[in-house]
Amino acid sequence: MPYIQSSIPSLSGAGSPELPEITEPGTVVILATGGTIVGVGKSGKSTGYASGVLPVQSLVASVPDLNRVAPLAILQLTNLNSDDITSKDWIGLARVINTLAENRLVAGFVITHGTDTMDETAYFLNLTVKTDKPVVLTGSMRPTTAISPDGPENLYEAVTVAADPSSRGHGVMVVFSGKIISARSIRKVHTSDVDTMSGGEMGCMGIVTDSTILFYAESSKRHTLRSEFDVSGRTELPKVTVLYFHTDADPELLKAAAALSEGIVIAGAGAGEYSKPYLEALRALRLPVVISSRTGDGIILQSAVLSSGTVAANNLPPQKAAVLLRVALTKTKDFGELVRIFGEY
Repeated sequence: MPYIQSSIPSLSGAGSPELPEITEPGTVVILATGGTIVGVGKSGKSTGYASGVLPVQSLVASVPDLNRVAPLAILQLTNLNSDDITSKDWIGLARVINTLAENRLVAGFVITHGTDTMDETAYFLNLTVKTDKPVVLTGSMRPTTAISPDGPENLYEAVTVAADPSSRGHGVMVVFSGKIISARSIRKVHTSDVDTMSGGEMGCMGIVTDSTILFYAESSKRHTLRSEFDVSGRTELPKVTVLYFHTDADPELLKAAAALSEGIVIAGAGAGEYSKPYLEALRALRLPVVISSRTGDGIILQSAVLSSGTVAANNLPPQKAAVLLRVALTKTKDFGELVRIFGEY
């Protein structure tokens, strides 16, 4: 099966991308944003490389029989290290997906993305895309020039999942190292391991091996078509600051963050805990504050937050609590509504 391709220099630039013309049923659209999966470094080395160097077409061409899995359409949206992805890029990406998803010939989407902020992009899309067609993110921990790059296999498995009708309705997913993980659960848990992507205590939704896909679980939280959020008319999101609590953390930082932001997320110790000076400073703030945990797993109950005017993040890690708060603030600042939203999403 042949593939067609199109490209633009940046998602967040002026204008809209030139979308590929899709002519074959069952087409999987590959949306490229950069990352290690198209990184280049010294031959044989897995460190000291530059991310987002090669066009995604070269990666696609390196994967044997990829175009036999499904017809492919390729759109190079940008080519960045994922640390440089912005909310403007998120909104542009969601807009492209929502537009192309209306085409009955499109079966699903694969987004190539750097691993550092893949969890944030995936969760944002889970809240804002309006389709039950599979939206799958993937990437790699090793550049294309490493002895054994993991990108080609991850891309093959991601396309396999995106092309399969059984993948519809699961929300946005990440496929990495043979695992299918929900956008809400996914997180990066290791600096260099090729199995860096984890679903935490919630685990993965399923597995993929070669062309075999097995789903075992699904998220009960609202997403995609059941999500109430619509950012199609926006160019960026409200600013939210994440503050990491630690011994002797300066509560003056809360005041500084409040002056610069529309909301704050606290990465608290344990079950969202912090010091008495922090508590006093929080009580004086007049903006939404969400309490998360720096531990990585576990739930924070609304009934157990230290300050009654703050919102429990449920089991969202700080960076994802910030994503949800930013999206929620496009609709409301009401405390009761924010509590509801963090319980449902």
